Amino acid sequence: MTNIATMEAAANTEEIQLRHVEKDVLIPKMMREKAKELCVEKVQAFNHCCKDTGFLMVLKCREQNAALKECLTIHYRDPLFFEQCKQEYIKEKLEFERTGIATKNRKQKLPASM
Repeated sequence: MTNIATMEAAANTEEIQLRHVEKDVLIPKMMREKAKELCVEKVQAFNHCCKDTGFLMVLKCREQNAALKECLTIHYRDPLFFEQCKQEYIKEKLEFERTGIATKNRKQKLPASM
């Protein structure tokens, strides 16, 4: 992509008007998914603790839960992270409008039997 095309794409993403559900539901959902990827070590530690502890996980996994919440909250409250997710959401939206194919369907591999 040339610099002009990149600048035009960036300008287009800023001009897009997002609906309430996109701003308040869909983009935060994307943020949660990405934050879990960024906090993968804390997620794994908490999951491991819960699996090993069973019914007493509420008491025994407090430390892992607190560390996980802290890591996720840092990302949720980061305005730059929100903006990155918003721009990614807009790019996916524009690509869907252009192709008619959802991102999750574009990323799937075609069956070998075709």
